[in-house]
Amino acid sequence: MCGRFVSPDEAAVERAFHLGRGNWKAPFDKPRYNVAPTMPVIMVRRAAGSGIELAHARWGFVPYWWKEKKPPGGRFNAKSETAGANGMWREAFSRARCLVPALGWYEWRKEERVDRATGEVVKVNQPYYIFRRDHGLVCFAGLMSRWKEPGGREPTLTCAILTRAAAGPLDEIHERMPVVLPEDVHLRWLDPALTDPAETLALVEKRAQTDFDLRRVGLAINRTEEDNERLIEPVESH
Repeated sequence: MCGRFVSPDEAAVERAFHLGRGNWKAPFDKPRYNVAPTMPVIMVRRAAGSGIELAHARWGFVPYWWKEKKPPGGRFNAKSETAGANGMWREAFSRARCLVPALGWYEWRKEERVDRATGEVVKVNQPYYIFRRDHGLVCFAGLMSRWKEPGGREPTLTCAILTRAAAGPLDEIHERMPVVLPEDVHLRWLDPALTDPAETLALVEKRAQTDFDLRRVGLAINRTEEDNERLIEPVESH
């Protein structure tokens, strides 16, 4: 799964996709090191005419047909293997795909360590930071939806990140990982002519990237109010 990630600033995304300069306002004017579900994120999507554009979305998918005032919980990830047939995701998987840029993401593994104060062996959820070896930008495959809250005036753009079975060294950390697409398939992923769920899934299965580095990081990432570069600094094992 992907429950926390590091977001680049908007200027970095514009440079990566060769887009014109936008109006960089908070919180998108600087990197964010602890992005969590329901927070606003930068998203890349197909423009109304041609080409691509940046947009801001709520990380937490709400289908356009959702009639309740409270959004559905836990819809920040979607399994790529089943999204094409699932009623929650099916239409977006075929017709409303996006990319969510990131610098890396976090995952947790249950580990045992010795408490230095008591000498006891305790279990902890140890966070790891996962990133490209060259520290470059990654793009998660995403699904989007425009939802109008009952009684609201303006619709809200929402999104979710697709996940797949973990591979390589990441398999030792967690059974799932986000779908990361290489640059040469970004436009195909965003192509509105790609509507066949089988072809869309094949793109994920054949081209998703799995070669990443990882490092142990501190437990401060568990607090959503923490947001600074120290969160991705390595820590020693105990």
